[in-house]
Amino acid sequence: MQSDRKQHHRTSDSNDRIERLRRSALDGSARAKPSRGQPPASSAWKRESWTLPRNEAREKAREFLKRYPRAAYWSEVESWRVLEDDRIEFTMRRLPSAD
Repeated sequence: MQSDRKQHHRTSDSNDRIERLRRSALDGSARAKPSRGQPPASSAWKRESWTLPRNEAREKAREFLKRYPRAAYWSEVESWRVLEDDRIEFTMRRLPSAD
Protein backbone atom coordinates (compact mmCIF):
# COMPACT_ATOMS: atom_id res chain seq x y z
CA MET A 1 0.00 0.00 0.00
CA GLN A 2 2.82 2.40 0.97
CA SER A 3 4.77 1.67 -2.24
CA ASP A 4 1.62 2.37 -4.31
CA ARG A 5 1.37 5.86 -2.80
CA LYS A 6 5.07 6.55 -3.45
CA GLN A 7 4.71 5.37 -7.06
CA HIS A 8 1.61 7.55 -7.57
CA HIS A 9 3.41 10.53 -6.01
CA ARG A 10 6.42 10.07 -8.34
CA THR A 11 4.18 9.77 -11.39
CA SER A 12 2.21 12.84 -10.37
CA ASP A 13 5.40 14.89 -9.85
CA SER A 14 6.75 13.75 -13.19
CA ASN A 15 3.50 14.63 -14.97
CA ASP A 16 3.43 18.04 -13.30
CA ARG A 17 7.01 18.71 -14.37
CA ILE A 18 6.27 17.68 -17.95
CA GLU A 19 3.16 19.87 -18.05
CA ARG A 20 5.10 22.91 -16.76
CA LEU A 21 7.80 22.37 -19.39
CA ARG A 22 5.20 22.00 -22.12
CA ARG A 23 3.43 25.20 -21.08
CA SER A 24 6.65 27.19 -20.89
CA ALA A 25 7.72 25.92 -24.33
CA LEU A 26 4.37 26.90 -25.81
CA ASP A 27 4.53 30.33 -24.18
CA GLY A 28 8.02 30.87 -25.55
CA SER A 29 7.07 29.84 -29.07
CA ALA A 30 4.10 32.22 -29.03
CA ARG A 31 6.38 35.11 -28.01
CA ALA A 32 8.95 34.24 -30.66
CA LYS A 33 6.42 33.95 -33.49
CA PRO A 34 6.13 37.17 -35.54
CA SER A 35 2.71 38.41 -36.51
CA ARG A 36 1.59 37.13 -39.90
CA GLY A 37 3.14 39.06 -42.76
CA GLN A 38 5.27 41.26 -40.51
CA PRO A 39 8.93 40.70 -39.70
CA PRO A 40 9.79 40.81 -36.00
CA ALA A 41 10.84 44.27 -34.83
CA SER A 42 14.26 43.04 -33.70
CA SER A 43 14.98 41.10 -36.89
CA ALA A 44 18.59 41.08 -38.04
CA TRP A 45 17.48 40.71 -41.67
CA LYS A 46 17.66 43.58 -44.14
CA ARG A 47 14.73 43.46 -46.55
CA GLU A 48 14.01 45.13 -49.87
CA SER A 49 10.75 44.82 -51.79
CA TRP A 50 9.85 45.53 -55.40
CA THR A 51 6.96 45.20 -57.84
CA LEU A 52 8.30 44.78 -61.37
CA PRO A 53 7.42 43.15 -64.70
CA ARG A 54 8.49 39.49 -64.71
CA ASN A 55 11.75 39.90 -66.70
CA GLU A 56 12.84 42.96 -64.72
CA ALA A 57 12.05 41.12 -61.47
CA ARG A 58 14.32 38.25 -62.52
CA GLU A 59 17.11 40.68 -63.35
CA LYS A 60 16.68 42.57 -60.05
CA ALA A 61 16.86 39.30 -58.09
CA ARG A 62 20.01 38.28 -59.97
CA GLU A 63 21.62 41.68 -59.27
CA PHE A 64 20.73 41.42 -55.58
CA LEU A 65 22.21 37.91 -55.30
CA LYS A 66 25.34 38.99 -57.18
CA ARG A 67 25.80 42.02 -54.91
CA TYR A 68 24.97 40.05 -51.73
CA PRO A 69 26.09 36.42 -52.31
CA ARG A 70 24.16 33.78 -50.41
CA ALA A 71 27.33 32.25 -48.98
CA ALA A 72 28.24 35.50 -47.23
CA TYR A 73 24.89 37.18 -46.56
CA TRP A 74 22.40 34.28 -46.55
CA SER A 75 20.53 36.20 -49.24
CA GLU A 76 17.28 34.81 -50.60
CA VAL A 77 13.88 35.60 -52.04
CA GLU A 78 11.77 35.74 -48.90
CA SER A 79 8.39 35.95 -50.62
CA TRP A 80 6.87 36.60 -54.01
CA ARG A 81 3.56 36.61 -55.85
CA VAL A 82 2.34 37.13 -59.39
CA LEU A 83 -0.04 40.04 -59.87
CA GLU A 84 -2.77 40.16 -62.53
CA ASP A 85 -0.75 42.12 -65.12
CA ASP A 86 2.17 39.61 -65.00
CA ARG A 87 4.08 41.81 -62.58
CA ILE A 88 5.95 40.18 -59.72
CA GLU A 89 5.83 41.53 -56.19
CA PHE A 90 8.76 40.16 -54.21
CA THR A 91 10.90 40.69 -51.14
CA MET A 92 14.58 39.81 -50.90
CA ARG A 93 16.35 39.50 -47.58
CA ARG A 94 19.95 39.33 -46.43
CA LEU A 95 22.04 39.67 -43.31
CA PRO A 96 23.42 43.19 -42.87
CA SER A 97 27.09 42.22 -43.20
CA ALA A 98 29.38 39.36 -44.06
CA ASP A 99 31.45 39.47 -40.88
